[in-house]
Amino acid sequence: MQILEAGGNAVDAAIATAFADSVMQPASSGIGGGGAALVVADGQARSYDYREVVNAAGVVPPSGTGIPGFVAGLDELHREYATLPWAALLQPAIDLARTGAPVSRYLARTINSSLGQRVTGALPQFRNADGAPLQEGDLLVQQELATTMAALAEQGPRSFYTGELAQTVVGVEGVDASSLAAYTVQASEPPRGRVGDYTMISASPALPGAAIIQMVQIAEAAGIGRVPAGSAEFVDLQSRAWQVAERSVQSQFGDPAFVQVPTEALTDPAANAALARDLPPAVFQETGQSYDGAPNTTHISVVDANGMAVSMTNTITNYWGSGQYVAGFFLNDQLERFQDIGAQGANNPPLPGRRSVTWSSPSMLLDDRGRPALVIGTPGGRQIPNTTAQVIMLWALQRVSLDDAVRTDRFILADGVLRLESERLRTEMTALGYPVRVHPSDARADWGSIQALQVNWDERTVSGVADDRRSAGVETAVEAPRQPAG
Repeated sequence: MQILEAGGNAVDAAIATAFADSVMQPASSGIGGGGAALVVADGQARSYDYREVVNAAGVVPPSGTGIPGFVAGLDELHREYATLPWAALLQPAIDLARTGAPVSRYLARTINSSLGQRVTGALPQFRNADGAPLQEGDLLVQQELATTMAALAEQGPRSFYTGELAQTVVGVEGVDASSLAAYTVQASEPPRGRVGDYTMISASPALPGAAIIQMVQIAEAAGIGRVPAGSAEFVDLQSRAWQVAERSVQSQFGDPAFVQVPTEALTDPAANAALARDLPPAVFQETGQSYDGAPNTTHISVVDANGMAVSMTNTITNYWGSGQYVAGFFLNDQLERFQDIGAQGANNPPLPGRRSVTWSSPSMLLDDRGRPALVIGTPGGRQIPNTTAQVIMLWALQRVSLDDAVRTDRFILADGVLRLESERLRTEMTALGYPVRVHPSDARADWGSIQALQVNWDERTVSGVADDRRSAGVETAVEAPRQPAG
């Protein structure tokens, strides 16, 4: 909000907030990781993939660390859209790191987990004066990170890839100078498909946006808009549609620089309506793939006064990434995704410069004039597609309020088991034949945290909901979006 009030646009605000997130959510995203973003400006939509890639040697190290793309991605967005200077967008994060800010409930739990204590045990900034792990409300001060960010602000983003800052990561397992210098961002037109009265857009391959659109279109054609919201019928239809879409992810998705992903076919309403007519019952077969529901990611949604919108997901993959710490930040373990996605096809092997298939899926719904109506995304690992689709279908197809759509109990059919957020539907889903597991109440953060903004162009208002499953927030200004040019 400070950036918007200073005259910045939605991209400026998203960049500044992404850097701030890397300070206050260091276990989930940051300089050592990557991300993806959708940008809608002046009626045009673009998808940006700045996730990590395999090094030039084609070697996935035991740590799973890939060449970081976070800085390059934010640089690309800045050069294409931003109005404020690069250094100005880093300054709020530098201030947060240098002077400190209170630890959130979510970060405190992450630090105090067994993994968090193991990774941060030798790092004094994550300990209080008594040497105990920081708790909620304690001040987190990160002088080393502030120094790195100040250098990044002064020397510019390319310094991370070819300048002095590059030396902080060169030599880390999986990272070498030539691979770092060669890193490039993928930019493309995002996949899109009709959903109710809207056009849904989502992240381009290798990310699963097209498969999420496929899931929603299949469920819509199968009648999910006509069953009670949050009912057993709703859960059953979405789960069956997801099994079709997940097969698409596992067998057809890969880095578009290496393979052709049939996004137009996957998002074709007629083709998906045909699939809906013969939608098979849910299959309860173990896949051998572990369920990853951890919210080890961050998401930012922004809409500015001119109607520019950004949906941005950033991550270092698992909590604390690879656990490798340099210059104030943690390195990713993104390349492990080559091992746990795509087992049904040959589209996702690790090769030099290649991005893996994973679950991040920043998304939007556009109205009939191409304007953003819903800007949405979530953390949550494997849970991301189901959480995103569930809220979109409740809001767009069933006209449920955004508040109620975000707060509705979540679920996922994964590895032969239907996992439920609460006990409410256990009996009904069991009667339908589903093996059911209810997650403990203290694991609500595993279900992701929807960051959504809805835009009412007739009333010229923007509103959102803070998903309390983990630390989240929403703020809107008095001034509403103006009509975009064109």
